[in-house]
Amino acid sequence: MNQSKYSLSYDLQEPFRFIVDLTVMNLIEKGAMDNKDFVRTESFSLRLRPTGARKVTEEFNSIMNGKVEYRKRNSSWGSVLLLKARELSHHLVGKRKTVEFKTPSYKIERHDSDDMRQKIIDMPYTEWKKMGLSKGTLHYMKQNARSDKPFALNAHVREQNRCYIVKIFVQIFKITND
Repeated sequence: MNQSKYSLSYDLQEPFRFIVDLTVMNLIEKGAMDNKDFVRTESFSLRLRPTGARKVTEEFNSIMNGKVEYRKRNSSWGSVLLLKARELSHHLVGKRKTVEFKTPSYKIERHDSDDMRQKIIDMPYTEWKKMGLSKGTLHYMKQNARSDKPFALNAHVREQNRCYIVKIFVQIFKITND
């Protein structure tokens, strides 16, 4: 067993490892990384070039600055990590009986489900226009829905889309009951 003087810091990072995983997944889903962001070393491993490292750092910082509710306050993930380290140090010196790493938990909010993508693709322009949305918006929404990349719906578009879905459901219900 390799006794490292940094083992406690390695243990402390484990509950927050998902932030790095999420950073990588976001970059892959966005298609933000390309071959130019990597260099192959003499041992045939890949390393980040400065451009790739900058992209990873920016995405990581974006997540770390994201807000989460912790102790009835809106805190950044960076602040939560600091608070958790402080809680652990208080536990180790006997000022605190327990340390809990279950909260806060990260909540991923996505609006690009397969159902939503299909509804956008199938929506005729006449219905889109009735919702008060532009032809250009529909074009780009359909383009995004056909791609494999994640996309976000603006709140007003999401609400209009829900109204459209409810309207179709009511029409189907009327037809089946007639």
